[in-house]
Amino acid sequence: MSLTIGVDIGGTKIAAGVVTETGEVLASDRTSSPATDPAEIVRTIGELVRELRSRVPGREIEAVGASAAGFVDKSRSVLVFAPNLAWRDEPLKEHLQKELGLPVVVENDANAAAWGEFRFGAGEDVDSLLMLTIGTGVGGGIVLDGELVRGGFGMGAEVGHLAMVPDGVRCGCGNLGCLESYASGSALVRVTRELALARPDESQALVERAGGDPARIDGRMVTELAQQGDAFSVGRLAELGHWIGRGIASLTAVLDPEVVVVGGGVAEAGDLLLDPVRDSFARHVTARGHRPMLQVRGAALSQAGLVGVADLAHHR
Repeated sequence: MSLTIGVDIGGTKIAAGVVTETGEVLASDRTSSPATDPAEIVRTIGELVRELRSRVPGREIEAVGASAAGFVDKSRSVLVFAPNLAWRDEPLKEHLQKELGLPVVVENDANAAAWGEFRFGAGEDVDSLLMLTIGTGVGGGIVLDGELVRGGFGMGAEVGHLAMVPDGVRCGCGNLGCLESYASGSALVRVTRELALARPDESQALVERAGGDPARIDGRMVTELAQQGDAFSVGRLAELGHWIGRGIASLTAVLDPEVVVVGGGVAEAGDLLLDPVRDSFARHVTARGHRPMLQVRGAALSQAGLVGVADLAHHR
């Protein structure tokens, strides 16, 4: 059975794993990410890959897949722009192949996660899925009829920048009213802090969890309090789910997926988030009551991006 290595490159950490053709992770490791130094990132990946190869002695590593948040060109070679890494038009494939002496595939991290869930996770029983990764921002990946959709220039599926609210909240991308400004973990924290100041009686338990300072509220606190039944925190997840569901409804009008997979850190809230997503989607989807209704599922893989990009390297 051939093996590949998947590498997930983030702004704070780099994770890597040896992955089989069936999506099993045989060995994995991680280290901190030298995000401001492109050459050091390549060297660090080289160290990780060599360490992992030593953990599967006698087994051949066929190729390496590398994923990162950012725009990857059509050839899966150049990382055109990465907001959390010091990469602009970085020929990452070329540099990694020199460092590793192995074939390399480069892919956007949300695309890789979507492919991992499609092949081995929450979407393995369907032909078409949409994946949303809800974290600091909103990432997306699309698989239609068994093919990963990358667009004419390789930069498709940036669903977080779907325009939702005309002249709405300014997004980090510079535009106004993007889905990411309303349906991300950052949006959850921003709105919760604002409402905690405006509604001190309702938010008392959450503010106490934050040490008495609303400015210290984070997404994990909201999830934990919601899981304990705090009504204010439950409401904040429901509001977030409302926006995610609206976004899915708009995307469904174009893509018509069978399944939507919701992953990322915020998705750890489970049905406290997913049930409002489902309700909102059902209220806003076009021709509701006259079309097959897709399923909204939580992500099934803890390392979907790593597994997905390793599988793309298998099928390069």
